[in-house]
Amino acid sequence: METFAAALADRVLLLDGGLATRMEARGHDLSDMLWSARLLMTDPDEVRATHADFFAAGAEVATTASYQVSESGFEAAGRTAGEAREALRRSVRLAREAAESFDGPRWVAASVGPYGATLADGSEYRGSYGLSVAELRSWHRPRLEILVEAGADLLACETIPSLAETEALAAELAALGVPAWISLTTVGDRTRRGEPASEAYAIAAEVPAVIALGANCCDPDDAVAVVGAVGGRRPVIFYPNSGETWDAGARTWTGRAVVGDSARSWADAGVRALGGCCRVTPDQIAGMAASQRSRHPPD
Repeated sequence: METFAAALADRVLLLDGGLATRMEARGHDLSDMLWSARLLMTDPDEVRATHADFFAAGAEVATTASYQVSESGFEAAGRTAGEAREALRRSVRLAREAAESFDGPRWVAASVGPYGATLADGSEYRGSYGLSVAELRSWHRPRLEILVEAGADLLACETIPSLAETEALAAELAALGVPAWISLTTVGDRTRRGEPASEAYAIAAEVPAVIALGANCCDPDDAVAVVGAVGGRRPVIFYPNSGETWDAGARTWTGRAVVGDSARSWADAGVRALGGCCRVTPDQIAGMAASQRSRHPPD
């Protein structure tokens, strides 16, 4: 099978959408601190089936359910470090099994969420952890190594909110030497910490193993800003939230959702791999697939 990097150079690739969103639609309560990672331990068949839902919609890449998995996070939730290590391995295996049930090239991107995600307090949208780059490197290292050993096609370092965590991940990826993308969570052309995203992308681009740069868990209208901040250093990956806004008082989502036409504008802006994050469903991924087919109809 061709590598993800080779495919990215050849055409626009379609990622999956909101894994947890789809799991909730399939009837699962993900309100505990382990979020979708809990199903890796309690209902792995549902994780596999959720990946298959996105592949059936046209996605070419499965992002694993490992975003929330870490030894410290599992221990805080009353589970063991050994269970965390098994969950990381299982996340890759389940995504691979789903991929193998579909024809055509399918890739498994092992999700590496930010340190703040495991705190389950919204810290990933602030990036103010109080940890040094060295401490972040040490925390990320074991999970990165396990995901690589598990056989993922590449690492998806995603929802990264700060320069410090970008620097930590870039250093670890340089040591590992395996293909990866680094995707910030941004507001316009700034990190969630308020720093210039272009500075984070410049740090990441120093590592040859980082084959794509971009943003996720952000506003769908920010594609042009992200492409500009990447500045041609790498192919751009972009998978924003649906565009809806959470109303905490009413406990409901409001506003518009991503549609296929949005994906067309992202590709026109220079995005090379696109999909969705929170609240983006298989139906919306199917709309993006249709948009890409209409943009480049077969001969």
